[in-house]
Amino acid sequence: MRIKEGFTLRTLCEDHIVIGEGLALVNFDKMLSLNESAAYLWEQVVGKDFTEDDLTNLLTERYEVSEELAREDVRKMVQIWQENGMLE
Repeated sequence: MRIKEGFTLRTLCEDHIVIGEGLALVNFDKMLSLNESAAYLWEQVVGKDFTEDDLTNLLTERYEVSEELAREDVRKMVQIWQENGMLE
């Protein structure tokens, strides 16, 4: 999978928000706020192909979290990204 072009992560103060750039992608009802770890993952994989395993590994390398919990969080996050049309 891959993050679709046209989506950009912006940081405003301490908030991380994904927005669509270009009129065709902008839907202000669907802006997505990311927590710190989701924003970290986004920054690590934007412009690259990746798998859920890649994201899980990134989480366990950076944060003190079990592989099981990281995998569960990644699945939920990927589902949200897919539901919002952010992944190819």
